[in-house]
Amino acid sequence: MKPSAPQLCIFSKHLPNLNYDQLGKTSRQLGFDGVDLTTRPKGHVLPERAAEDLPRAVEAIRSHGLAVPMITTELLSASHPTARPILSTAARLKVPYYKLGYWRYGNRDVNQVLADVKRDLEGLLELGKQYGIEAGFHNHSADYVGMALWDIREIIRDLDPRWIGYYYDPAHATVEGGAAGWQVSLRFALPRLKMVALKDFHWEKQKGRWQVKWCPMGEGMVNWPRVFSAFAAARFSGPISLHVEYDSPDEMGAIARDLEFIKKQVKAAYGT
Repeated sequence: MKPSAPQLCIFSKHLPNLNYDQLGKTSRQLGFDGVDLTTRPKGHVLPERAAEDLPRAVEAIRSHGLAVPMITTELLSASHPTARPILSTAARLKVPYYKLGYWRYGNRDVNQVLADVKRDLEGLLELGKQYGIEAGFHNHSADYVGMALWDIREIIRDLDPRWIGYYYDPAHATVEGGAAGWQVSLRFALPRLKMVALKDFHWEKQKGRWQVKWCPMGEGMVNWPRVFSAFAAARFSGPISLHVEYDSPDEMGAIARDLEFIKKQVKAAYGT
């Protein structure tokens, strides 16, 4: 039996000027299955208004036949005053997943940072378990905890996989893992894969320094056929969120082109 295809979502960050109804309508017209809804400062839903506005946003998006399988938050601790309203409201609306915020290493002792993050995460997971919503830990390059994925593994390996897993980003994994490291990290992420973030990049030398340059899907360094083959082999059917981080004079056109590329990869790997 063929694995079910994943849900293809647009990260609502890239449609910031659309109201809830317009967001749903436009996402449907572009050909997405759902929306990864920003529920964070300057997002579509402000954290302090989650109880009031998240139901309105989800209802409007769903009215266009789309799913809201995940929300993107900046939550780092269960003690934050918005943590309970966000998670309880999202869970009541049957949104299954939420993206965590970002911790940073700074100049602190690495082992202490990992211990502190695990402590913070345990509180959030207890809250998520209480309401019934699962967390995804995003691997983001640079000074973020989780940049190498080995650190995420160290933090979550003893935590209940029902409530915490990976929000895997092949591009950031390739930035940090090079030609082979990302493949190893993907193999140990797959059994606990909750969500996926998609973008592409290449290295560019600017003023004598090599820097990450985000680019359209398929024009960068990520080995997409191998990535999607791994997803299909693992029967991953969760949400995939498209991130369009590069500049384009026609952002809607860029989103549409990237989505078409993703759909071709899904068809080739999943047979659907």
